[in-house]
Amino acid sequence: MTGNAGDQTSYWIETAPPGALHPPLATDITVDVAVIGAGIAGLSTARELARAGRSVAVLEADRIATGVTGHTTAKLSAQHSLVYEQLRRTRGVEAAKLYGRSQSEAIRHAAAIVADLGIDCDWEDTDSFAYTLESGRTEELKAEADAARAAGLPAEYVTGTDLPFPVAGAVRVAGQAQFHPRKYLLALTEDLLGHGAQMYEHTRVVGLKEGEPCRLTTEAGPTVTATDVVVATHYPIFDRALLFTRLSPHRELVLTAPMPAGTAPQGMYITPEQNTRSVRTAPYTDGQRLLIVTGESFTPGTADTEERFGRLTAWVTEHFGPLDFTHRWATQDNSTTDSVPLVGPFHAGSRHTYVATGFGGWGMSGGIMAGRLLSDLITGQGSPWSELYDPRRVRTAVREAPAFLKNQAKVARHFVGDRLPPTSGSVDDLAPGEGALVRIDGHRCAAYRDDAGEVHAVSARCTHLGCLVAFNRAERAWECPCHGSRFDPDGQILQGPATRPLEKRAVPGPDTATDAPADGS
Repeated sequence: MTGNAGDQTSYWIETAPPGALHPPLATDITVDVAVIGAGIAGLSTARELARAGRSVAVLEADRIATGVTGHTTAKLSAQHSLVYEQLRRTRGVEAAKLYGRSQSEAIRHAAAIVADLGIDCDWEDTDSFAYTLESGRTEELKAEADAARAAGLPAEYVTGTDLPFPVAGAVRVAGQAQFHPRKYLLALTEDLLGHGAQMYEHTRVVGLKEGEPCRLTTEAGPTVTATDVVVATHYPIFDRALLFTRLSPHRELVLTAPMPAGTAPQGMYITPEQNTRSVRTAPYTDGQRLLIVTGESFTPGTADTEERFGRLTAWVTEHFGPLDFTHRWATQDNSTTDSVPLVGPFHAGSRHTYVATGFGGWGMSGGIMAGRLLSDLITGQGSPWSELYDPRRVRTAVREAPAFLKNQAKVARHFVGDRLPPTSGSVDDLAPGEGALVRIDGHRCAAYRDDAGEVHAVSARCTHLGCLVAFNRAERAWECPCHGSRFDPDGQILQGPATRPLEKRAVPGPDTATDAPADGS
């Protein structure tokens, strides 16, 4: 296994060229459009707008395509598990057709970009499968195949696949694709820069003033004045639209291992069963393919991630035999309460601010679709599926209610439960590599002991909306179970929506009492 328990290495990041270094924003600038976030949604949007003649600046808190996009499984598919029968039932046949068409056109658009720019990104055309192991669910999959076919996808119900184990049934969709996402996006970046766009890495946006024009404030101080602003930060970093009430964050674990090309399954596979199992392979070395398996879905901050990696490892070994695992990492995304991404005007009063979020684990086709949709809206072109993805949509509010209430109940449990006195220990009890919530001078603190034995302590309250964080031992990170913010052991932001780090706390000396009455965090 590459790395150790605290070193989660994405194959896409490790094997892509390092890419050009782009400086942080150092002075105030003015552009037509400011795009916040350099993942696939942000870069796709910037590329479309730059080619349309707009002056564009992309602002990335870290480096290009090293966040959510750098940790994806990189499927380019319009088959999003079992979504079409649900869409047909809740949004109608025409909405399902628009969804299928928009996602399929995104794949074709990406293929055209790869061909036009000559991008070497391991592009492969392949088929996609959603399968079940349960004989009692075959009728459900037959209905899904029918709904997907009615939505315009080349879908069919099958009982045989290329997996090394039998399935009860599957929906096969031909003509999908897979690729190396970071190689693709590094080439896309060079193209948009060639069309006059500006790129700023290590530039965290912390403030937005909407108006005509809009104004962005960065953590380091420089500002960006823009006619239009696109928030493409995976989870919106601004709360004014209250989109967090309609989004549920979830993480999934990823394992990779080389296997003989002759026995590697052809195609991309997923089942919602067994807490999600997704399988595909990628080009590797002569005579080998890289098996990529994803699963063990969980809410950030709520699971023993090391235990879940063990379950996924056992599943891979059971179904594919003993393999030499090379990489492991986790991917994160957000699902909406009606299973359709939120792409369009940020909120009801928006005139010049836009958002792209809630891709539900299908951000590759979704992000490319979002780039084209947002570019069309900003340039006044219009889009046939703008209403389908509109974040302001209210027609589905009644149908969303059960999922909305379930989502808010989960968050409320954390808010209420976090304010009850927790069981507290002492920092002296922490072994190297472990983290826990303890009380120091009456304050809840998130304490971590590194491999050298040094203890790091930070506030236990997420700087987004105040939920208590929890420690992810496998990835050595503090995670917020409410909205998915993640921080390193020193409290620095790994993933939003938080825009401020966890405050540092003084570390107590040996035998310091940690059971004083609570008075905040």
